[in-house]
Parts: sequence; C-alpha cells; structure tokens
Amino acid sequence: MTASKLATAAVAAGALALAVGPAEAQQNVRTATSWPGGVHLEQFAQGFSKQVDSITGGKVKFQVFPAGTIGSPLKITESVQKKVAQAGHSWPGYDWGLDKTAAIFGGYVGSPPAEALLHWIYVGGGIELWRQWRLEKFNVVALPCGSHSDEIHMHSRKPVRTLEDLKGLKLRTSGAWAEIANNLGASTVILPGGDVYPALERGVVDAIEWATPGINIGLGFHKVAKYMILPGVHQPGAVLECIFDKALWDGFDATTKKQIEAAAKLSTIESWMNVNLMDADALNKLKAEGVEFIRVDQSYIDGVAKATREWEDKYMAAEGGWFKKVVESQRAFMARWKPSAEYRSEFR
Repeated sequence: MTASKLATAAVAAGALALAVGPAEAQQNVRTATSWPGGVHLEQFAQGFSKQVDSITGGKVKFQVFPAGTIGSPLKITESVQKKVAQAGHSWPGYDWGLDKTAAIFGGYVGSPPAEALLHWIYVGGGIELWRQWRLEKFNVVALPCGSHSDEIHMHSRKPVRTLEDLKGLKLRTSGAWAEIANNLGASTVILPGGDVYPALERGVVDAIEWATPGINIGLGFHKVAKYMILPGVHQPGAVLECIFDKALWDGFDATTKKQIEAAAKLSTIESWMNVNLMDADALNKLKAEGVEFIRVDQSYIDGVAKATREWEDKYMAAEGGWFKKVVESQRAFMARWKPSAEYRSEFR
C-alpha cells in the first residue's frame, strides 16, 4: 500500500465511522477559489470536494468555481463574508493586507520548514489558533485543507544570486514576502494567478514566485524565464485553507462538521505527499529541458532572515494581539522541534 493510500485509510477510517444513515437530499455549496481552472491548486480544491462528497455519502457537495467566477481571486474571504460564495478555497496569506497574521498561518518567509509547520498546526496548537482568529477577526469558519513544501524562490528572466541582484527587480509575489522583498530593494507586484504567466512572458515583471516545481512546471514559467532561483527562502512551506460562511457551518449537524473536518485533514495530507513526489519528477524534467538552476549566496539567505526577523518584531510591537500570539506560538514550537531536526540530520 502506498503512503498516500495509507494516509487516506487512516483518516477516512475514522470519518467513515461517522457515515450518514438513510439517504438525504444533497446540499450544494458554492465554493470560490483563487486558482485558475485546471492548475494543481484548483485540483486540490476539487480533491477536497470529492473527499467531502465521499465521506458524507453525498450529503454535502462543494461546487468548485475557478478563479474570478465568483468574486475576486485574491479576495475569497470577502466573497464568503458578503455571501457571494458560501465557501472558499485559497491561501490565507492573500488576506495579509487586512491582517498581517494571515501570512503567518499560510506559510511565509519566517515560517517553520514545511514538515514542522504541519506539526505545529495539527499537534502544536496551530489549528486552534487559526480557527479562533478567523472567527474573531472575519466571522468565518476555517480549516487547513491543503499543503506543499518549499517553493521555487523565483522563475526569473535575470540571474539572481545576491541581495544586490534583488534590488530593482520587478517581482510578482504576495503575502509577507511582498513587503519584505520590497524592504530589501525589489519592486514587488501583486497579481492574481491567471495574470502571472502573461506578465512574465511579456516582461512586465522580471521574475515571479508561485509554488513548487511540481505545480509550476505545468504552467510553463520555465519556458519564458530561463533561470530558476533556489532555495525557496520566501516560503519554506505553505498551507491552504477552506473557509465557510458561519451560518452555513452552524447549519451542519455535529456529524457533518466532523466529516468535513476529516475531509480537510485528509486533503492536507494527500496534497503534501503528492506534491513532494511531483516535485522530484518535475526537477528532473526541468534539468532535462535546460533550465539553469541558481542557488543564492549565503549572504542572501542571511540578509532575508535578518529582514524577516525585523519585520516580525516590528508588527509584534505595532499590532500585538493575534500577530504576536501566533508568531510566539510558532517560535516556541520551533524551540521544541529543534532536537528532532538535529537528531535527523545527525543520522542522515
């Protein structure tokens, strides 16, 4: 049995114990996404929908609409709040302009590594903070429902090795990195997913960041930008979220809520494992197609880390509240996680 099937069995076993009895009328839920149709991130949303459909025995069906079909792709939370959509599938960092805490939950330049980030969420108190924050600040219900590991730092039309190379670079990005990179001298631009490739192709931007090798390769960024900049210091891991209109969520019975929670967790685990394998295959293909890999200098990594800590400390002092609480929670967890990381590196 594959790792993916084992994970499916482990989560689904508990969920199926909650299966509905007699057939009930299906409840269709309009679900907005940040992802253009057909890309892997949109497929993650479809995967969540299928998991819910299966686990609830067809009782609930999340109807997934591609980016821009229902509301703005970068304002999924707003679409749910205004009841334009009943649910959404997105990356919480897109809400960082409304509340900087959003970037901390979704994964950002200062995040724990991807594996540690998932552990913080599920066994380190992260999911409880996440759900409380979303309810208190936005009056929506949230669940992590997708994940992937380190992103490609940039697909670039220009070589980037040092912080000096970053200065003046027209860079499409989002979340906390948009502000931190700008502080380091880049000229950052925020664009929705459907506009990223055309902007890179036409030279409107010099470089872009989007996701991991396995996700990016199908979008063809490497065909219009010959350099792939590594490592993904701006995003060592990412977690996607499903958000729900509070009235919709409150209308579900206790069993259905538990089933949807199980589907979200299963979707997170499956996407994490599937993307990691896709990344390995994609890197081999990218090398074969002649993409030039550039690893940034250590001085670049150190400079980004310093700028990130300053960014965190600035907003911890200025905003306090949820931002401070979540950053401190992650820092405390990483202190606890450190022996595990050292143990693993010692024996590899």
